Amino acid sequence: MAKTLNEQAQEIIRIAEESGVQSNFFFVTTFKRYQVQLNNLTRVEKALQEDKRPTVDKSYVKGRENMMINPLIAQYDKGTDSANKTVATLLRIIRNFGVSDGEEEKERDDLMAAINGGDDYEEAD
Repeated sequence: MAKTLNEQAQEIIRIAEESGVQSNFFFVTTFKRYQVQLNNLTRVEKALQEDKRPTVDKSYVKGRENMMINPLIAQYDKGTDSANKTVATLLRIIRNFGVSDGEEEKERDDLMAAINGGDDYEEAD
């Protein structure tokens, strides 16, 4: 069974606690930002599902209308790009914070498994 976003977030926090990064200012603020981004993306997804229109009509000053791409699509794309960058930052913070060389490989594997929603993650070579 797939883990919920909240369950995955809790797993990431657990791994962060194991490495001692959970109280690091940059981890805390970045993780909080990531949670906000996910919440925003969820709301935009819901709005897109309810609207179901890939295009919208835009009225101009003189009453003319033009068809354009639904602005929610562009916002969603920007939001996912930003969230992906935030995840990359979180990974760098966790990987580089207080991990010895011997523990680094196991730590990375556990983190990737949590991020991917389960324990059966296999990293591509």
